[in-house]
Amino acid sequence: MSKNIYAGNLSFKTNEDSLVQLFSPYGQVIGARLVYDRDTNQSKGFGFVEMDDSADTDKAVAQLNGKEVDGRKIRVNYAEVKRDNTQRKEENRARRDSFRKPGSPRGRGSFSARNGDRGSFYKKDDSREY
Repeated sequence: MSKNIYAGNLSFKTNEDSLVQLFSPYGQVIGARLVYDRDTNQSKGFGFVEMDDSADTDKAVAQLNGKEVDGRKIRVNYAEVKRDNTQRKEENRARRDSFRKPGSPRGRGSFSARNGDRGSFYKKDDSREY
């Protein structure tokens, strides 16, 4: 079973081929992908490498994490599985609701202007004569 590896703090000169060459001594590399900025098309300084064997992945993470490549100490970890957006939205909603007082309105909280009272600054003074 293949495993994905996160490689971060990479030099902006690093490309996919050099990433494959960096990881290939530790085992068979299935593929490498760098993340690019969509506006400037410049590397964001991190990417992902997929290796064939989990034992090779363990060895690569242990050996390459903290190693200096192109003048920068790279960070190598196991890549986390990308979560589904709907799951993340439900977790955020549950977290938000845990702080809300029972019976309070949803949204930005209870603001007095919603009830028609805008405070004394906005009240029209009818006692003045013009």
